[in-house]
Amino acid sequence: MGFYGKYVLPRLTDATMRDREMARLRAAWVPLAKGEVLEVGIGSGLNLPLYSSEVKHVYGVDPSPELLRMALRRAAARSLRLEVLQQSAEEPLALANECIDTVVLTWTLCSIPDPHKALQQMRRVLKPTGQLIFVEHGRAPDRTVAFWQHRLTPVWKRFTGGCHLDRKIDGLITDAGFQIADLRTSYLPGLRLMTFTYQGVARVA
Repeated sequence: MGFYGKYVLPRLTDATMRDREMARLRAAWVPLAKGEVLEVGIGSGLNLPLYSSEVKHVYGVDPSPELLRMALRRAAARSLRLEVLQQSAEEPLALANECIDTVVLTWTLCSIPDPHKALQQMRRVLKPTGQLIFVEHGRAPDRTVAFWQHRLTPVWKRFTGGCHLDRKIDGLITDAGFQIADLRTSYLPGLRLMTFTYQGVARVA
């Protein structure tokens, strides 16, 4: 990992993820989490202040040591029990089967190299009664927008930590063995290539 990936990209990611519309969606969905939580792509920990008192413990997965350090500082500031797992999300998680009450994904599936493998790991550790909360950007329903998302992704992902503009998030989730209980989609303000958003809750099918 070069200087850009190690030092510049984590700070750029943290700044980008503070967007006002993104913060609004985090505030709408993250407080639904409860119990033992696995947050995949925890990044700098921007979701941590939004967890309710019903959250007992958070496992935070991210490959970036710099972002995880930021997350640990945020957790310490509010006395939240956070255990970090520095790894790629598709690698086997050091967690027992069916031990997690809530999996949280916010703007994460776009940049995981193998999202299907990662979702299989999430499904493995999620309790049968658990929930997967997701807020993600991805493939737009408009053909022209989707065309340019697909065309630009090979270049875009080189400078954005592997971010894909054209992943169909609901399809990825259902293909991994989840059933979506609540799905809402919309464009956020801004360039349509990167603002079509999937939000919702899924459960093990």
